[in-house]
Amino acid sequence: MGQRLVAGIDSSTQACKVMVRDAETGELVRSGVVRHPSGTEIDPEVWWVALREASELAGGLGDVSALAVAGQQHGMVTLDSVGAVVRPALLWNDIRSAPQAESLIDDLGGGSREAGQEAWAAATGSVPVASLTVTKLRWLAENEPEHAARVAGVALPHDWLSWRLTGSNDLSDLFTDRSEASGTGYFSGSTGEYRSDLLELAVGRHGRDLVLPTVLGPHDVGGRASVVGSDILIGPGCGDNAGAALGLGLKPGELAMSIGTSGVVSLVSNTPTFDSSGLVTGFADATGRYLPLACTLNGSRVLDAMAHALRVDHAGLSALALSAPQGAEGLVLVPYLEGERTPNVPEATGALHGIRLDNMTPANLARAAVEGMLCGVAAGVSALRALNVPVNRIS
Repeated sequence: MGQRLVAGIDSSTQACKVMVRDAETGELVRSGVVRHPSGTEIDPEVWWVALREASELAGGLGDVSALAVAGQQHGMVTLDSVGAVVRPALLWNDIRSAPQAESLIDDLGGGSREAGQEAWAAATGSVPVASLTVTKLRWLAENEPEHAARVAGVALPHDWLSWRLTGSNDLSDLFTDRSEASGTGYFSGSTGEYRSDLLELAVGRHGRDLVLPTVLGPHDVGGRASVVGSDILIGPGCGDNAGAALGLGLKPGELAMSIGTSGVVSLVSNTPTFDSSGLVTGFADATGRYLPLACTLNGSRVLDAMAHALRVDHAGLSALALSAPQGAEGLVLVPYLEGERTPNVPEATGALHGIRLDNMTPANLARAAVEGMLCGVAAGVSALRALNVPVNRIS
């Protein structure tokens, strides 16, 4: 019997990565990577082209038995009645819907912010911030009513790419998993159901008529990838953070910290969380459990920006930072370079504190950038611990 191959596709903010592995051993057989353009508003077709090109670089997918897609969470892909994209997708890190997040909280709370936060946390496990899809839908309804009127279905990047792989243009064939649905702001991870009442709150009565992806279980088949092969099964896939937890094999009580475009702290839990402070989002994971998560907007790009300012590469930035003492001699960078999600201050800017003649050095600036970024991630760990979920190990 020949080698059975499977493929994993990661369509992240920065790139599309395709890895073909041996289904039995997990050994990497071949791979391909194609970068995505920067920006917070992207034509989804760019993701599709990148997926096709990365697949070709990986030697094609014609000999693969099954595949699944993981993708960046929250991004709003709007589709009309025949499956065409209505407007460019708004990504998770697009903060233009911050005012709509505030108004949604007030609306559900009857004008009381505290009551609204508690109501949203109870309903979906998460308090709206600009990242969540529900806020982007309200922004669309308020700012582009002509586009909103055309929208017949809503998907996230991972849902849309999985659907494109099937070759279908029927909205009823859209599918997703609990982890992605739980990041929309109109799905309850604890009950496993969409909240059409919250969609109606966001966009009016039209919200109840929107076609949403069918939520599949972790072992379900979403369809067949007829576009890239003749008989390739497509799994439900998952959100990027749920995919990371799955790949790491996290068990309940095990916490992961990662730094990419964002800084993420996530924890696999047997029980859902309901954090009305909004610091922790109550997502689902890819296995049927839960993935309470704290996410900063400012991750690796803080280091990119400082490396650019100091005219060094990342190796040079690391060398500078390591040469400075802990605390950077009192120099402190608050790295809210793109606003911030945790805490929710979308209009904030970065700030450099404690500047003196004797500490304004390249080494201290590099150290302050690293420490400032990591302090945001550490605050996420503290927020998770405050919910009294078991934390037995940090990786």
